[in-house]
Formats: sequence, structure tokens, C-alpha cells
Amino acid sequence: MNQQQDQLETLHEIRNIMDRSSRFISLSGLSGVSAGLSALLGAAVVKWYFSQRNINYYHDLDRSLTRENIFFLLAVAAGVLILGFCMAIYFTVRNARKKNHRIWDSQSKRLLLNLAIPLATGGAFCAILIYHNLLYLVAPAMLVFYGLTLLNASKYTLSDIRYLGFFEIILGLLAGIFVGYGLTLWTVGFGMLHIVYGALVYFKYER
Repeated sequence: MNQQQDQLETLHEIRNIMDRSSRFISLSGLSGVSAGLSALLGAAVVKWYFSQRNINYYHDLDRSLTRENIFFLLAVAAGVLILGFCMAIYFTVRNARKKNHRIWDSQSKRLLLNLAIPLATGGAFCAILIYHNLLYLVAPAMLVFYGLTLLNASKYTLSDIRYLGFFEIILGLLAGIFVGYGLTLWTVGFGMLHIVYGALVYFKYER
């Protein structure tokens, strides 16, 4: 019985070594939770901003597509991105140190590269939409490109992230059809789904 148990433990250790050699597995679930909370905070700020001006974000497009409003939205988006990114780095570094894993190695470099390319493409496409005054399509585009980014990155980190990617793409397509609910679906995708995903990953791998 002890020999069988030792064999199972050996196989488990071999599998962990193989995972560490091919994937960046130190990504913390708390990174997802913090990103979701940052998105919810950003959505709340945007909703408050437009409520002060009696503007419905999608229904009053002529009033919302002013230079001041676009600058404000971009500033909030940048703030959410920076805050979420900083919190993700903090929790991931803490998780890696806890597991005695290296932070900057070939796996993390490969992960960042496969995250950066589709994200940068999506950001450029959203800028083009804003340039052509198609603000109502920005939220759908962000969700779809982000979902595709997660699917691409799932090959180099926790495979669970692919499910989040699928849901983000679905929400993005729905937001493209029901443009009046774009901001709401954006909040669900970047906020609530991140929190749910992050909590599941945390309790699955880090507790």
C-alpha cells in the first residue's frame, strides 16, 4: 500500500514538474478578483459621471460622443487597466514566492508575449472605432478581443482561463447585438466574471 502511494506521489510530482516547465502556473486567482473589483469600480465611476449629466451612455450617443466625455472614458479605462495590472503583479508575485517558483523565466515571457499581441491589436481596433465615432461598438470589441487573448494565453498558463475566454467572447457578441446593454455586459464580463473565475482558481489551486 505504501509503495503504491509512493508511486502516485512520484507521478504527481513528475506532472507538476512538467507543468512548471511548459506553463506559467503561478498566476493567482486573487489577481482575477482584484481585476474584477477594479472593473466594477470603473463602471460605477462611468455610470455616476453620465448620471450627473443626464446622459444614457448608449441611447444618447450624440451627447455622449463629446471630446470631454471620450477623454474621461479613456482616463477611467486606463485607470482600471493600471490598477488591475498592478494588483495582478502583486498577487502573482506573492503566489510564486509562496510556491518557490521563478517569476521571470521563459514561461512567463512566452505568456506575456501571447497576451500582449492580441491585447495590443484589440486596443488599436478600439481606437479606430473611437476615431470613427463608433463608441457603442467599443465595449463589444473589448470583450471579444479580451476573450480571444485569454484563449490564446491558456496554452501557456492555467487551462481554466480558457473558460473565462469563452464567456468573454459570448458576452462581446451579445453586446454587439444588444448595444443598449453594452456597458452592462462589459461590467459583467470584466467585473463579475473575473471575480467568479478568480475565486474558483484561488480555492482550487491556492488553498
